[in-house]
Amino acid sequence: MTVTDTSAYPIAMGLTTIKVPVELRDRISRDAKARGVTAAALLSELLDDAERRRRMAAVGEAFATLEDDDEYWDDVRAWDKIEAAP
Repeated sequence: MTVTDTSAYPIAMGLTTIKVPVELRDRISRDAKARGVTAAALLSELLDDAERRRRMAAVGEAFATLEDDDEYWDDVRAWDKIEAAP
């Protein structure tokens, strides 16, 4: 995949070519066109999403290791019963 229009990229950003199978290149191009973005923007978005999912999974795993805190949940229930002042 070669970027020919570099006007959307900052001057200092280097460009490179990556080798991918033709079928993958075509999928990237087709999806980018459907979304109205460049192939580079699509790949960046997809990587950002994947990284976010990994971070969220790590947070979920960390929460899963926490022990139940009955005092915390008692406080939550107490706050839930409080009605807002008029």
